[in-house]
Amino acid sequence: MPAVTSGKVLVSGANGFVAVWVVQTLLEHGYSVRGAVRSADKGKHLTKRFASYGDKFEICVVPDITAEGAFDEAVKGVDAIEHTAAPFHFQADDPAEVLDPSIKGTVSILESARKYGTNVKRIVVTSSAAAMMNFGPNPQTLTEKDWNDQAVKELEELGRQASPRAKYMAAKTLGERAAWDFVKKHQSEIKWDVTTLCPPWVLGPVIHEISAPDALNTSCKSMYDIYTKPDAKANNGWWVDVRDLALAHVRSLQKEEAGGERIFIAEGPFAWQDWLDAVPSPKYQKGTPGSGKGLVQLLSYENQKSIRILDLKYRPLPETAAAVVKDYEERGW
Repeated sequence: MPAVTSGKVLVSGANGFVAVWVVQTLLEHGYSVRGAVRSADKGKHLTKRFASYGDKFEICVVPDITAEGAFDEAVKGVDAIEHTAAPFHFQADDPAEVLDPSIKGTVSILESARKYGTNVKRIVVTSSAAAMMNFGPNPQTLTEKDWNDQAVKELEELGRQASPRAKYMAAKTLGERAAWDFVKKHQSEIKWDVTTLCPPWVLGPVIHEISAPDALNTSCKSMYDIYTKPDAKANNGWWVDVRDLALAHVRSLQKEEAGGERIFIAEGPFAWQDWLDAVPSPKYQKGTPGSGKGLVQLLSYENQKSIRILDLKYRPLPETAAAVVKDYEERGW
């Protein structure tokens, strides 16, 4: 499909941590944006924040993204869709808490686009590196060809007794697969293509509505705890700045060659201690300086596809750390 370099873009879950940055970045690049939220109250902060863009930003209400026809009205008249609405937490008891929004929510927006998205040319779906993870006994490097079949198997075998992490990872895996299965099934009917983005830990400054640190989303709350609580964990992972992920969403529309691709979006590996080392401050925890160095990464990833196709230049960890701490200080946290 041709690139979408202008026009109106629907952003689902528009009041979320990643989504608000996606909305802002789209507006900064000249697009009009329709932000889908669960209630009118959820959209008030967005309407205020983006008031300077006038009628280039509008809100629509989608109370339940899993309902049949939920996005039927929302997709009308838009040129592209950024589907970011999906839960990220490790507290699910009933697997349906994470499975339904990930799977049914994705299928719902694609089905609405199939029926009523007559102008839609591309749909970008936010997946996760969790959908790529494939743990083995030895260190390994994963690519976009890898899928997290282990989490799906654990969920199938244990159901409600599966670990909360496995429930989340299985939901992301099955949700993304549902998108690709939908495209394959309806290939002859649809006039749009799909791109999926697979980020790991998404970190950085917050611009969505937030009342207090305890209300932060999972990744940002983990970061805040590391800065403000003793005994910082020395575990590790991969990360990306939320602003770079938002730009990846925009570039996925602008680059024709991004259509039909699955793309891992990440700057690189980290240990939590690295964030404390990057911005030493008497206000925050010090942990054990330098202890993050040399931690073995059992899982590594290949991010060259994102650089080649989307022309991304990732922010380094110290820059993101400085922005996060500045955000805390401005909020009085």
